[in-house]
Formats: sequence, C-alpha cells, structure tokens
Amino acid sequence: MGDRLTMSAEEDFKQVGAELADLGVAVSSMMGRPALKDRNGKVFASLQRDGAMVFRLVRDTPEHAAALKLPGASLFDPSRQGREVKDWVVVPHSSADQWTDLAEAALSRPR
Repeated sequence: MGDRLTMSAEEDFKQVGAELADLGVAVSSMMGRPALKDRNGKVFASLQRDGAMVFRLVRDTPEHAAALKLPGASLFDPSRQGREVKDWVVVPHSSADQWTDLAEAALSRPR
C-alpha cells in the first residue's frame, strides 16, 4: 500500500511539473529526490520520500499561511532535529489537489 501512495504521489508531482512547463519549469532532482526548478535552475518544490511535497513559499506571506493550514502540513525540517526551514512548507499527498497552486505560488515568490 505504501508503494502505491508513493507512486501516486510521483504521478501527481509529474503532473504539477507538466502543468507548469509553459512557465519554464523543469522537472529535475535535488539530493536524489524529484524537484521542480525555475528558469534559473533554482529549486522551488520537491517531492519527499513519504509522498509529501515541499514548497518554498516564503514565511509571512498569505500563501505560506494558507499552506500551513492544510491538514498535516508543517514547516520543513530536513534534519528532523527541530531545525525547521521556515520558508519551506511540507504539504502531504492528501492535499495533492493544492500542489499545482502552491507550486505556482512558490515559483512566483522572489528569492
């Protein structure tokens, strides 16, 4: 069952990349995980091993606040040691219907 969720998350991730391709988005990888990069090669979203997607939404923006209100969403803690990266929000696969909008918001945010 876990493999099926991951596969479905990978398909949803690829769909997000396809939907944003006209904006210059490329599907790539970062640290061995699928990632979305902008025209300048900067990663703004990535798929995690658990099937969640993480987005660079910039703290204190409406998009960041809205993403954190989604069920199961949290700040990104890549070390899992309480060192959150506050500009990045993890959104579980259960909210995959929001991924394209979040990716578009992450793409449009200044870095």
